[in-house]
Amino acid sequence: MTESVEETAGPAGAQSPGNEPATAPEGGYPAARLRLLQDETSTGPDRRAALARLTDDWLAGLLARHASAAGLSGTALVAVGGYGRGELSPRSDLDLLLLHDGRADAGALAALADRLWYPVWDLGLALDHSVRTPAQARKAAREDLKVQLGLLDARHLAGDPDLTATVRTAAYADWRESAPKRLPELHDLCQERAARQGELQYLLEPDLKEARGGLRDATALRAVAASWLADAPRGGLEAARTRLLDARDALHLTTGRATDRLSLQDQDQVATALGMLDADALLRQTYESARTISYAADVTWREVGRVLRARSLKPTLRGLLHGRTAGKGERSPLAEGVVELDGEAVLARTARPERDPVLVLRAAAAAAQAGLPLATHSIRRCAAANRPLPVPWPAEAREQLVTLLGAGTHTVPVWEALEAEGIIPRLLPDWERVRCRPQRNPVHTWTVDRHLVETAVRAAALTRRVHRPDLLLVAALLHDIGKGWPGDHSVAGETIARDVAARLGFDARDTTVIATLVRHHLLLIETATRRDLDDPATVGAVAEAVGSTRTLELLHALTEADALATGPAAWSAWRGGLVADLVKRVAARLAGEPDTELRSSGEPTAEQERLAIEARRTGGPVLALHTRAEAPTEADTGPETPAPAQEPVGVELLIAVPDQPGVLPAAAGVLALHRLTVRAADLLLLDPIDEGPVLVLSWRVAAEYGSLPQADRLRADLLRALDGTLDIPARLAERERAYARRSRAVLAPPPRVTVATGSSDTATVIEVRAQDAHGLLHRIGRALEEAGVGVRSAHISTLGANAVDAFYVTGADGAPLADTAAHEVAAAVERALQ
Repeated sequence: MTESVEETAGPAGAQSPGNEPATAPEGGYPAARLRLLQDETSTGPDRRAALARLTDDWLAGLLARHASAAGLSGTALVAVGGYGRGELSPRSDLDLLLLHDGRADAGALAALADRLWYPVWDLGLALDHSVRTPAQARKAAREDLKVQLGLLDARHLAGDPDLTATVRTAAYADWRESAPKRLPELHDLCQERAARQGELQYLLEPDLKEARGGLRDATALRAVAASWLADAPRGGLEAARTRLLDARDALHLTTGRATDRLSLQDQDQVATALGMLDADALLRQTYESARTISYAADVTWREVGRVLRARSLKPTLRGLLHGRTAGKGERSPLAEGVVELDGEAVLARTARPERDPVLVLRAAAAAAQAGLPLATHSIRRCAAANRPLPVPWPAEAREQLVTLLGAGTHTVPVWEALEAEGIIPRLLPDWERVRCRPQRNPVHTWTVDRHLVETAVRAAALTRRVHRPDLLLVAALLHDIGKGWPGDHSVAGETIARDVAARLGFDARDTTVIATLVRHHLLLIETATRRDLDDPATVGAVAEAVGSTRTLELLHALTEADALATGPAAWSAWRGGLVADLVKRVAARLAGEPDTELRSSGEPTAEQERLAIEARRTGGPVLALHTRAEAPTEADTGPETPAPAQEPVGVELLIAVPDQPGVLPAAAGVLALHRLTVRAADLLLLDPIDEGPVLVLSWRVAAEYGSLPQADRLRADLLRALDGTLDIPARLAERERAYARRSRAVLAPPPRVTVATGSSDTATVIEVRAQDAHGLLHRIGRALEEAGVGVRSAHISTLGANAVDAFYVTGADGAPLADTAAHEVAAAVERALQ
């Protein structure tokens, strides 16, 4: 569509100077402009630059002609803003500044301005104009941030070039001098605009200029760079900005209006004008561009904040705080190879991403758990190492992914940083098909990929309701992965999820559960709202599809997380009540199946029996440590062959102690004091030589960071803990206070302790689900001891950031607890964990 010259953007009823009727501007500019915009061979940056040059020549001619006729000198015409950058979209405003040296007569100067502005209005173009001396321009810039930003793009068009040079020089000098004050003001403006306009990368009808991640933000990043305080990541930034400008050009041409809002009714035409397949392809490219700009803005503003905070400290204070390490900052360990520095998670100096393919996931998980951004240079260092994970993934990699997903809202910025640097598609190749994919249903708030991450965030808050948080979180991440393929996305997603779960290293049984959850993630909500729940066939069909009560439990949580992450219209108390009713009915149908998840006491191994005999003979604790795996050396693989990743160096720790009160909390507390993370544990009560029971604890542990302690030190501290000379609660409290001073608390859901009714005929099963933390197992053990119950066996596992523990307890008579007593014990343990 060609643009109309009948539109006017000047004063109502405006006429050209001298009371002459408004006519088309002189010369061939209107015709040349129209030919340029209709020329399909000239598009993108070339057309914008050509349109700017054409407009430059026209306006320069106007100034030369009318200034000469009026006998005026000491004037200059300057383009500012987008026009100053030489970027003119078909319906862009013209931002013009008429400079003068202050010697001209005010009436003559006003007449000259009229002869410049009216031809622009006559052509139907919007105009932002001002007439100032250099001193007035400088004063206006100091008083108005938007004026100052416009002058940073000032470009000379015609007249006295010295006037323009004076303004430009002063504008940059003032900007750099005032940057510490003005940049926070600019940041506030960007945030206010984002709050009003939303995030471009998720909007169905985005404003290409004003929304977060749009052209305004790209301009703000240029201003930050001009301050010399910080600079934006350059990778893909200019290309993203160019794509948004191209989309705006096509929007202007197809609508004939000076609009920046990409409305639904215009998207197909704009896509066609840009040579794209359809409106979805247009939106996806637009979202990708906005995401690049948003990420660059996040990184840049974070760096601005860091620089300004450093500058706010007086030199003497900086010296006192940092001493000889001034400028280097204090490093606090977060995980193996990961530290906190200046408010970011960064790689430690000793980290070697080229040898440690799990490092990037470990760093991401540590950053999310600490509520910190993951430093861009650390991500890029991992990306440059290009060390792929083996397939299937090692257990640590899988656990770190689950930990990242379970960090709640802190997951989102870390995940987006990994995605912006190309890490996520390397880890999950199927992710590329859903990346930035729009969802046309207005119920959806997010694109497909962000919805998947948001569902994992919502699922993290529901992990206390399920027996396997890791399966819930991974299924949440994958439940809509099939939307990148044709056909029913649930059917396609089941196949993809099965492949991804196997890639991640889940066994066949867990893989089947994940695939089932993805295949049927809409089953409960659709059945509950569309079928008769009183019909036995309805409940029977759901029961057959789900297969077990444990899968039903996971599916219920996934259904709620999916709906909450979709948008406010997707979940309500009414829907939740219908789904809960359906789940209750299906659970009743499935209740006859045996429980295959909770394990009772198993048969001891030969080594456990040997250690139990030794502990009974010596009367004290006996320890045995076994290294699980070691990283391969170059000699094992050859210099040209990438070494396969192994489990992290860790140990299996066996402890045998003659049964006495306090063994479980004492042993757990000693491990916590030595910074050993318990990944899994089993507890057995044996009587090897009929001389009294011996407690055997089998632990799989790993050092949080650093090397593993010596077995002799562990045994010595365990003896002190058992005889009461080592105050474990006080030591753990001191550790917790020190940790809290330098960490940011993750908004984890509260702990949940329940009684697993019917799980065992010989004991009462107490299930604990809580955020993994220092001394957690010690606190649980103390609470059980204080409740006066005996722990016959325990089965402890850590799934990502979640502890999922089961304790088989009995009363003083060795029998299961009565129902009331069991619930009182569960409540006592829950209170202890809060």
